[in-house]
Amino acid sequence: MRLRSSVFASSCLLVQALGVALFLRGFFPVPVRSVPRREARADPPAEPAPPGPGMVSNWTKIPPPLFKKIVIVLIDALRDDFVFGFKGKQFMPYTTQVVEKGTSYSFIAEAKPPTVTMPRVKALMTGSIPGFIDVVVNLNSPALLDDNLIWQAKTAGKRIIFYGDDTWVKLFPKHFVEYDGTTSFFVSDFTEVDDNVTRHLDRVLKREDWDLLILHYLGLDHIGHMTGPNSPLVGPKLREMDNILKKIHISLLSKEEASLPNLLVVCGDHGMSETGSHGGSSEGEVHTPLLFISSAFEKRSVPLAQPEHVQQTDLASTLAIGLGLPISRNSVGNLILPVVAGKTMREQLRFVHLNGFQLSRLLQENTPAYEKDPGYEHFKIAEKSHGNWIKLYLEGNNSEILLNLGKKVLKQYLEALKTLSSSLSKQVAQYDMYSMMVGTVIIMEVLLLLLLSVPKALSKRAEFEVPLSSPLFSLLFYLMCLMLCAVHVIVCTSAESLCYFCSMSWLTAVGVMMLISALMCGILSAVAKIFENSRLPPKNPIVSSSNWSEIDVLILAGTIGHVLSLGASSFIEEEHQTWYFLINTLCLVLCQELCRNNFLLKECEPQHSTNVRRNSDSTGETSESKNIDIPTASNSKLGKATSSSEFIKGSDKWISLATPWIILTCCRLLRSLNQTGVQWAHRPDFGHWLTSSDHKSELSFLAAVSLLMIFFLVQRRCSLVSKIAMALGLLGVYSYRAAIGNVIFPWQHGGKDISKGITEARFVYVFVLGIVFTGTKDLLKSQVISADSSMKSTGLWEVYSGLVLLAALLFRPHNLPVLVFCLLIQTMMTKYIWIPLKFDAAQITIMHYWFGQAFFYFQGNSNGIASVDISAGFVGLDSYVELPAIFLTAFATYAGPFLWAIHLLCCLSSEVSRSALPPVHMERLLTKATL
Repeated sequence: MRLRSSVFASSCLLVQALGVALFLRGFFPVPVRSVPRREARADPPAEPAPPGPGMVSNWTKIPPPLFKKIVIVLIDALRDDFVFGFKGKQFMPYTTQVVEKGTSYSFIAEAKPPTVTMPRVKALMTGSIPGFIDVVVNLNSPALLDDNLIWQAKTAGKRIIFYGDDTWVKLFPKHFVEYDGTTSFFVSDFTEVDDNVTRHLDRVLKREDWDLLILHYLGLDHIGHMTGPNSPLVGPKLREMDNILKKIHISLLSKEEASLPNLLVVCGDHGMSETGSHGGSSEGEVHTPLLFISSAFEKRSVPLAQPEHVQQTDLASTLAIGLGLPISRNSVGNLILPVVAGKTMREQLRFVHLNGFQLSRLLQENTPAYEKDPGYEHFKIAEKSHGNWIKLYLEGNNSEILLNLGKKVLKQYLEALKTLSSSLSKQVAQYDMYSMMVGTVIIMEVLLLLLLSVPKALSKRAEFEVPLSSPLFSLLFYLMCLMLCAVHVIVCTSAESLCYFCSMSWLTAVGVMMLISALMCGILSAVAKIFENSRLPPKNPIVSSSNWSEIDVLILAGTIGHVLSLGASSFIEEEHQTWYFLINTLCLVLCQELCRNNFLLKECEPQHSTNVRRNSDSTGETSESKNIDIPTASNSKLGKATSSSEFIKGSDKWISLATPWIILTCCRLLRSLNQTGVQWAHRPDFGHWLTSSDHKSELSFLAAVSLLMIFFLVQRRCSLVSKIAMALGLLGVYSYRAAIGNVIFPWQHGGKDISKGITEARFVYVFVLGIVFTGTKDLLKSQVISADSSMKSTGLWEVYSGLVLLAALLFRPHNLPVLVFCLLIQTMMTKYIWIPLKFDAAQITIMHYWFGQAFFYFQGNSNGIASVDISAGFVGLDSYVELPAIFLTAFATYAGPFLWAIHLLCCLSSEVSRSALPPVHMERLLTKATL
């Protein structure tokens, strides 16, 4: 059965989507879970029973609350050095004084990746470790159904008030007696988003009708996204937060009663990287301050040297004890003991026993062999020692022995808690390996089948023969189906944990097995046909000679090598190094190819030309009679020597020879602009130097020169109207960056008020839409009215120009050279390499793909979400609008690959236009297009 290449490609795409979906379903971790929330409020465990007959502990209930009111101030993106470092001493004097000399306990809380808001709020309130799937859910947070501190407090009758990030309102609907949510995604807002929280403070602090007050401030996070952690805006924001903490602390102290003190908790959900983003696992992103401030604590006698490290999940257990609530069933956190250190020994032991009992129960519900776990064994030993201590306590023993034994039991409990928490944290990410393997097999089979079908897809007939009726296909298909079904039965019946693929119906599973078998048989049949054709006697010795050049080998080996490298996590983290190596190697091979065509083959050009003409005639006749596509490849192969002498003459010849070295130089400069990856992302780069406040003049000059270069590189094939629109649009880009304070105009000497630049950005959007509309109009004309290929090529180029203008607006000023070098490399590759050397469509396509991937990393992106610049999604917006924000953020992130893909369409369209013209007209068009 024969399929058109478009139908075949669409079918492969659908199957590929199935494989990717199955892989992702197994890849995203399934966290450990306890019983549903509605069943979570069970009777608390009693104290361990003392040994001996007739002795029973009389403490069987949850301990009473330790604090009357608790205020949680969560400052989004608050790094630990913002409080404990130099900036804390400079901009947060009151908080620094309380930390160093006041009644407080200070810690550095470590947040697990992904360090984005919604998963971190979950971790703070449930004590569990969310997975990376929550990064996607973060855009539209659903209600949290797991057992959590907020639900426990509401069920216990606590009155909770919340102001701040509306993520809390979505996670905990109908849990707050009063709330006011603010949009967290509009990162251009530094002031109003916090003022909307602070305006409620004076009124709420005077009231007595609440038990838990939660404030979530977003301004610091927005400043980080827009301008980074070293921005001059960070200091005033920290000073504002310090004044708010001072107001809350003084108010809580003034309203304390003798019975129960109040507690102020200051924390961050995550930090920020050196570029101001977050989501990854760098030290600046995962380390946040955690402060407990209360008159119940002893005043610090000596200044704090270095805060102790705790886990962010420990807060849920500690606050549950402080509020007199059960610890969340899914929590993997430990009680922070200094917070309860002022209580009696019996109370402290009761607190850690409740925590240990909760962790051991969670371990039992998620681990079949829980009794062999070291943490469980340590807990049982500590529980037994606890029972002996209670026996002495109930007998009235108040000697030093009782106190020392209590300290020993407490130490045993803490060791058990640490081991239990570690065991549970390791089990949080239970990957479904079977589903991942099935998805991987489908993906690899489709990729291999596409690779084998590329020659047929690019041939004149553009058809692929599916060998459905082959005897080999039939027999092998049934054998593979039987074997895979047997493997499926064995895996699903012996698996200790439930996997997604095994939970499918048998009909669906058998269908997937049949699909895998059919793909494998198709691959084997295609390979067999290739070997069969290779054994045929050659009808033309020149045509039958190897058509594989060094570039073909490099392209194939590089693409397959990159795919294989993705099997190692270290190669994924540093994937940019793979692309940098591949494009550098490609440039060297292109240099060799150019030298060969310009020097080594120069002496035998006449002989080659004669051979080309003769073989073109003979192979053309063969093509007509046999209907095969071999002459196309041979013609292009043999014609490269003569084509180079026809198109590269005079000074262009030397420019062509210098082109690979110019591209290598550009790539080396771009590598120095932005550090990326994981291991070296923290190292200083030229981009950090440019974005510092001391070098704003240099950045302004570089941005202006880059915008001028963009205009000269893009305008050459645009209409006059589009050229004017492009010039005005690029002027608007510089005006926008000047309005928001990134760059300055030459006549500016003093400070200038910083605005959001909404007017300037929308001014640019008008020209972007105008240029894209003009190009779209030409495209429609070429398809509907005149069927003119040259008009289609012009329309594509104008659409491309409009997208370049949009990228210039969204890129940060120090990244504008990335766009300049992108356009320069595209221009030089087209004029001096692809056209003169007559590369075919497959070669040009893969080169575009390679460069597109490399420019993704030249922008400073990485495979971690921390490198996503979400501030680009709010350029020109005065409020949060979801669809435009998502589109702009995605376009700014993937601008490199996207612009190379659009340029590929322009390049292939121009090739079609040239092939449709007579030779004389084609040469004139070539000259005009490359001027």
